[in-house]
Amino acid sequence: MEMPNGSQKNVMELFRLDGRVALVTGGSKGLGRSIAQALAEAGADVAVVSRTLADCRKAANEIAEQSGRRAAAFAVDVNKSDDLKKAAAEIEASLGPVDILVNNAGINIRGPIDELSESDFEAVMATNVTAPFLCSKIFGPKMVERGWGRVINLGSIMSAVSLPGRAPYAASKAAIMGLTRTLALEWATKGVTVNAICPGPFATEMNKQLLNDPAKYKDFVSKIPMGRWGELSEIAGAALFLASDAAAFVTGSALFVDGGWTAQ
Repeated sequence: MEMPNGSQKNVMELFRLDGRVALVTGGSKGLGRSIAQALAEAGADVAVVSRTLADCRKAANEIAEQSGRRAAAFAVDVNKSDDLKKAAAEIEASLGPVDILVNNAGINIRGPIDELSESDFEAVMATNVTAPFLCSKIFGPKMVERGWGRVINLGSIMSAVSLPGRAPYAASKAAIMGLTRTLALEWATKGVTVNAICPGPFATEMNKQLLNDPAKYKDFVSKIPMGRWGELSEIAGAALFLASDAAAFVTGSALFVDGGWTAQ
């Protein structure tokens, strides 16, 4: 592939992340764990962040052993700016400046609106929207200063569609797309891209209650044109693409990884 300066770069090299530092919130389990593993396998050093240090350490140790890259664990409440600022300094001291931010941490509280409390709604919005805003505010400007960066927000199929009983979650994931597009425009000329991955149903801890209910599981599968839930490993390629130079001209976009759900 010919670069603007006339040099040639093999297309596979565009996906390498050697010399980059990635931070994945909610990186100890589920989709975050798969994303952190993928970025490390592509050459990045990885900061695994969640509220539980033991889970982070376990994931970081496994990632380092399997990828040969540096991986470090950090217990952080991503809803609190003071915690994030402290963690930012610790991550930079341990691994270096963050080049790739994956805002993956999220929660879901289900129920009809008449049964949901105000605190239920606020809790989902805090983790799913405020935390990505705070992380982007803390790490994004430093990427701008260095002239290269990637912010990847975890949206959802519910960034575009919805289901009954999902008011807090659907509202939060629609908001994430607004945040994604706005930051993409603010940093479009600064070498920093901002995109969203929008997964469909994956077999994660968040969806455990659906996986364990045969009727609900069957109902969900019936909505997926591919006829199955996503495997955790199937999020990896989308994350690597958006984190790499292969996606240098992609910003403000949403990549749906949903087995065709939103194509209907």
